[in-house]
Amino acid sequence: MEILNYINGEWTKPSVKEYFDVLNPATGGVVARTPLGGFAEVDAAARAAAEAFPAWRRTPVQDRVQYLFTLRNLMRANHDEIARLITEECGKTFEEAKAEMVRAFENVEVAAGMPMMMKGEIVEDIAPGIDEMMIRQPVGVCATIAPFNFPGMIPFWYLPYALAAGNTYVIKPSEKVPMTMQFIFKLIEQVGFPKGVVNLVNGAKDTVDAILQHPTIRAITFVGSTNVAKYIYSQGALHGKRVIAQGGAKNPVIVLPDADMDMATRIIADSAFGCAGQRCLAVSLAVTVGEARNTFSEMICDAASTRVVGYGLDAGVQMGPLINSASRDRVEQLIGLGEREGAVATVDGRGTRVKGYEGGNFVRPTILSNVRAGTEIAQTEIFGPVLSLMHVNTIEDAIQLVNSGAYGNQASLFTSSGSAARKFRYEAEAGNIGINIGVAAPMAFFPFSGWKESFFGDLHGQGMDAVEFFTQKKVVVERWPKEWSRKF
Repeated sequence: MEILNYINGEWTKPSVKEYFDVLNPATGGVVARTPLGGFAEVDAAARAAAEAFPAWRRTPVQDRVQYLFTLRNLMRANHDEIARLITEECGKTFEEAKAEMVRAFENVEVAAGMPMMMKGEIVEDIAPGIDEMMIRQPVGVCATIAPFNFPGMIPFWYLPYALAAGNTYVIKPSEKVPMTMQFIFKLIEQVGFPKGVVNLVNGAKDTVDAILQHPTIRAITFVGSTNVAKYIYSQGALHGKRVIAQGGAKNPVIVLPDADMDMATRIIADSAFGCAGQRCLAVSLAVTVGEARNTFSEMICDAASTRVVGYGLDAGVQMGPLINSASRDRVEQLIGLGEREGAVATVDGRGTRVKGYEGGNFVRPTILSNVRAGTEIAQTEIFGPVLSLMHVNTIEDAIQLVNSGAYGNQASLFTSSGSAARKFRYEAEAGNIGINIGVAAPMAFFPFSGWKESFFGDLHGQGMDAVEFFTQKKVVVERWPKEWSRKF
């Protein structure tokens, strides 16, 4: 597939010298080449978006959301094709890719309610004859710097809300996975948005820096590792921009002795090993309490060792490869680090070779038992199919362990006790909480939260947080004395 930019309603081939080879993670074959653009491409997109902004802002909100309805219908009609591209360039299974896009559709549907969500407030007679009101107005040109692990979904945490609120937009996909957004923009072209309202630029760090520094771009969203999130947040703020920067995670789950062990094992395995562990809500640390230790440990090891690994487009495959060989090598090295720190690889996924896909970046599900608190492996985001097991005696000890971590993206508890569930919900220091849930992914009408080193900013993606982020409040205080009306 040829990767192009989409700027001002036209597909353009950037004049660049460098390209990034996009590899199918399961086969190792080149499936596309991403042009590594820079300031010139971002500048063209930002200028086009800025020129389109005044007319788009003046388009009535009920008319703006009609474009979203059309886009949602087109994406649903092409659901399988989008999912196939996600699998081809990202590596997840076909069913995982389809599920990813369901969340994208949901966000478009929620954003279509902008006529209600964007309403302001008014109070009459704050003083005799004086009224005060608050209205929401769009920010201007906005941009998303997207990650590789959810190439179809994550841009839609932001894009539909921004457009419905009257902003114009620039999207930069990860250079590792440009094909999904390339196809979606062909659907966007069919929708018929006015020229310049939605734009696509491809590239790597130079493109990111151009977005961060461009004076026309007013707001930026990002999802990725914590180190890069800090960079995006600090540089964006330095250049006077609003920023949502979602960072990394080390998501813990507590398993109490009264949990339904069959359900807990199945759900935790899906959370830890789904998408090959390459998602910010993947469980990566399981903390058993008291008598839960032996039962859960045995069952989760069995679930890990029997999971079917292979090419995500093949029938029956439950887990695909990691995104590239560098990620595979890093995950395998971290498993080795865990062993050196005293953990035991009870189920060891290193050195995986899948017949027919010997060039793939596969690591089978791995269980690290006897992980000790305070070790590097207990604190590092592995971002692969590795689940570490720890044990404590009480739920108080477990919650203390959860809260001692640097990250705060998600924490989950498996129990049949309402009292324990309430205690955990009240005390756990994380932005997304799961009770008997392995992936506590908020629906589109709730914010995708995150605390501590997992998030930098004030407002999150999705729902009313996105409405707040992509609008600016204007307060109007007005007086109309009666004697003025006599002049007309």
